[in-house]
Amino acid sequence: MSDFPFGFRLPEEPDDGESGKKDDGQGPADNPLAAMFGFGPGGPAGMNPRDLGAAFQQLGQMLSYEGGPVNWELAQTVARQTVARGAQDGSRDASVGAHDRSQVEEAVRLADLWLDGVTSLPSGAGTAVAWSRAEWVEATLPVWRELVDPVAERVGAAMGNVLPEEMQAMAGPLLGMMRSMGGAMFGTQIGQAVGVLAGEVVGSTDVGLPLGPAGKAALLPQNVTAFGVGLGIPQEEVRLYLALREAAHQRLFAHVPWLRSHLFGAVDGYARGIQVDTAKLEDLVGQLDPSRPEELQEKLQQGLFQPEDTPQQKAALARLETALALVEGWVDAVVHAAAEPHLPSASALRETLRRRRATGGPAEQTFATLIGLELRPRRLRDAARLWASLTDARGAQGRDALWAHPDMLPTAEDLDDPDGFVHREQLDFSELDRMLDDGPVEDTGTDGTNQKDRKDETDDEGGREE
Repeated sequence: MSDFPFGFRLPEEPDDGESGKKDDGQGPADNPLAAMFGFGPGGPAGMNPRDLGAAFQQLGQMLSYEGGPVNWELAQTVARQTVARGAQDGSRDASVGAHDRSQVEEAVRLADLWLDGVTSLPSGAGTAVAWSRAEWVEATLPVWRELVDPVAERVGAAMGNVLPEEMQAMAGPLLGMMRSMGGAMFGTQIGQAVGVLAGEVVGSTDVGLPLGPAGKAALLPQNVTAFGVGLGIPQEEVRLYLALREAAHQRLFAHVPWLRSHLFGAVDGYARGIQVDTAKLEDLVGQLDPSRPEELQEKLQQGLFQPEDTPQQKAALARLETALALVEGWVDAVVHAAAEPHLPSASALRETLRRRRATGGPAEQTFATLIGLELRPRRLRDAARLWASLTDARGAQGRDALWAHPDMLPTAEDLDDPDGFVHREQLDFSELDRMLDDGPVEDTGTDGTNQKDRKDETDDEGGREE
């Protein structure tokens, strides 16, 4: 679990390549508090009037915000501004041209063709799209909102309930300001995190969750090219391998209808288990100076609102981590089976992506910052090994049949003993499924004749006698 769950620490920002100094990633337009209250290098002394005016304007918007626990309009603005400043490698966002779009469409088409031979799940991508970084931000923000809002709402509720009820009416303006400022701080941090992530992701499923619209397999050509730099592998192979991963994720989420709600439900369960140290919050409310709203920013950055671990929270995280490991493990195994006969670099690319996860790749780091979750690489490898063993023992159809119901999937304990799960005798539900599909079971006589049919025959005979 991350030391600083969602909303409690600003993500790392890239170095400023020109000055050689660390860029705090917060210009006046991004963070008016930093501009006016001296959080940035050098404080407000060197600010020109235009920047100060923009900062005051945005501060007014922040304080007038009356929406949910996260100011998503601010998050969108900050994410777009972060993308516009460029990625950590210094590259700037660029529009996707017709040639890049054609290459992505062809790669996804070929990937789906190869996947047809290694999985029983049909294609889940109705279209293939090539996104710029800014387009990735716009396309994925609705899902980030679904993921983050439950956590932020729970923390926000704790912030609003630290005062006794009789005092809340008296402190109404202060609490209202805290909620507005909290929503702005959360919005700033999610915007920065998503903006940084946009410079590094290669598709819509890098975190193992469907962040983009259903049925759209997406790649970011600019980031795909950057991913392949230094690998010594032809760019076409890199693109095809990443297209295979994107298309495999799309198949799984399109044809396992319960999977998305299962994963997002675990996130919601994690949020419900959050308990904030109210004693610290009470001290904070007593210490805050209403004339110095920048104090709230300082306290947020210091991690004062870090939720405490609870058994419910840990259980929800364990379910989510296991489910994500099974998703990623299945994709890993299926993609390797599809790529190995066609791509000489399949094994090298597979290991590169595994190491990226093991060292805390950008997707895992950002997800950990947002909701306190870190994927466990050991579980991912164990899950991939289990799915590969299931393929050998039962074939692709028998392996994929386990996605029919969550109760049929391997558990965390099964990942510890994959051979035991693979060779365990499985119940055959096919006859039960057939009976359920056929409707109510009819009563039969001792001679095997359907009683309803015999009654109908008797009635017909009686009718004929009349």
